[in-house]
Amino acid sequence: MTARPTRVLIIGSGPDATEAAGWARGPFTHIVAINNAWAIRPDWDFTIHPEDFRPERRPTDMAPGQRMVDAAEYVPVQNSLGGFVYAGGTMAFTAGYWALATLRPEVMAFVGCNMIYPATGKTHFYGRGDADPLREDITLQSLESKSARLALIAGARGCACVTLSRSESRLLFPRGTPDTLSTVPMLTPEPESMAAAEARERALGYMVPSGRYWEIAERFDAAELRALDDLWLAAHARAMAGAEGDSRMRRLG
Repeated sequence: MTARPTRVLIIGSGPDATEAAGWARGPFTHIVAINNAWAIRPDWDFTIHPEDFRPERRPTDMAPGQRMVDAAEYVPVQNSLGGFVYAGGTMAFTAGYWALATLRPEVMAFVGCNMIYPATGKTHFYGRGDADPLREDITLQSLESKSARLALIAGARGCACVTLSRSESRLLFPRGTPDTLSTVPMLTPEPESMAAAEARERALGYMVPSGRYWEIAERFDAAELRALDDLWLAAHARAMAGAEGDSRMRRLG
């Protein structure tokens, strides 16, 4: 019997995260809820949160098979894929890298992770909250670049990233629905441009084994990280151009 493809739903805390409450469970093999998102639907498998996520906001009654993922587990995983400085220090990306390495999915589908924060009205599904990715943070100068990096590293491992949100998003992932996960296009990295970005990361050497990069942020050069972001965006553009070329060739064929 052919194994069922592993398809992971990652739910953030954006206003549209509540759309996931009504989705059928069938399209997803795993559900990962970030921070408060465990409250959106009861059938999540993992809830993941940072060290400063207050205990009273964590679930207290968990069903068999459900568990919490904290820094002790996700920091080593993140470090194995380049570390927080390069991946971007916000939980949407941390959850993505953890799921990619731990669950080895064929698709990672995101909702409530758009990282768009209006000046008025709700910023999160539960009301107004802290706009974490918009704080002063040297690792988050380009959210688009950080999503490009995740998409490319996932693509190199046979995993496609997709956003199920219908709203404006900072994520450079294709759009989809729970019913179209089997047709999400795979982003295949262009080797030369991706190698250039990875080589620059190694040369900079911005690794923080503890994961607490903010404690030594003065050691990192913001201009160097902006230049690195540009390399990842260029690699993403090359991969997208290659995908479009392949699509045209298939149509012509």
